[in-house]
Amino acid sequence: MSDRVCVGAIAGAFGVKGEVRLKSFCAEPKDIASYGPLASEDGGQSWDVTLSQPIKNGFAARLSGVRSKEAAEALKGTRLYAPRDRLPALEDDEYYHTDLIGLTVLDTGGTELGRVKAVLNHGASDLLEVAAQGRKQPILLPFTKAIVPTVDLATRRIIADPPEGLFD
Repeated sequence: MSDRVCVGAIAGAFGVKGEVRLKSFCAEPKDIASYGPLASEDGGQSWDVTLSQPIKNGFAARLSGVRSKEAAEALKGTRLYAPRDRLPALEDDEYYHTDLIGLTVLDTGGTELGRVKAVLNHGASDLLEVAAQGRKQPILLPFTKAIVPTVDLATRRIIADPPEGLFD
């Protein structure tokens, strides 16, 4: 597990005074400002975050040191990371998406089905995007307790009971 977790991303500039459009990936979206300073993926830059106002799909926010629309626009696409020790403790059966990516997925008989490439959520519930062996297209596995009864971060494995025919 990484010592940093992706908590948001910059979607571009907001206005002309250096504010950014900020997408929060946090369970409580506004909490993103309390985990700072937030850093770029490579750790080369970091910013204190002040939320200005809610906007569609996120917040208008001010990042320390960003003072112009051009500087804000140059950060578009930057993913923001917080130190894991600043994030809230997770309940049992809760996971940070970053911890699931790369885990091996096995069926209940121990046969390897593939590896988790991404965790997606299109509104209803989380889906694990599994790169399945021998397939060009990934499989979308519903991330529910019934279908994924076991996640073992220590051994980096997920035990799944997928719907019949999903991996055929």
